[in-house]
Amino acid sequence: MHHARTTGSALKNWFVAQCYDALAVAGLWLVGLWIIGVPFAPFWAFLGGAFQFVPQVGAILGLIGPALAIFFSDIDHLRWQPFFELLILYALIAVIDGLWLQPYIMKRTVKVPIWASILAPVVLGIIIPFWGVLLAPPLLAVVYTYRRKSQKALEDSMQTRPTTPDQLPGPG
Repeated sequence: MHHARTTGSALKNWFVAQCYDALAVAGLWLVGLWIIGVPFAPFWAFLGGAFQFVPQVGAILGLIGPALAIFFSDIDHLRWQPFFELLILYALIAVIDGLWLQPYIMKRTVKVPIWASILAPVVLGIIIPFWGVLLAPPLLAVVYTYRRKSQKALEDSMQTRPTTPDQLPGPG
């Protein structure tokens, strides 16, 4: 039961981090889509944030809706500039989220180091292409939760152990 609680706590913290990340990405989408002038920007921003829960493919799915909205909003005078702006916005959001936002949120919420949350999906994605990327963030949350618990238990056992003269360091 102890392991189930520890794992459940780690996964809950990971889910909270994912919710924060989705909310932040939705905010980035909303501001960017408003600047570009995409119709129904709040709806597309909401979908872009919701799709954050789907690794790798979700970001692309979040791009399709605004692209179709741009296409159908001015079909008589089709211009390429809004599509390029949308692609630049997508690239900016992907870089900001992948290299700074998500690792920072994972560090603050789940206590996973930034280097691990950047490197683990890449390494596991190479080893197990689809499943590695999908499972890396929750797996990191569980591994680092167990690591923290074992370090805390070790520190507690070191503090509660009585010291006798033959256990003290130095010449004896």
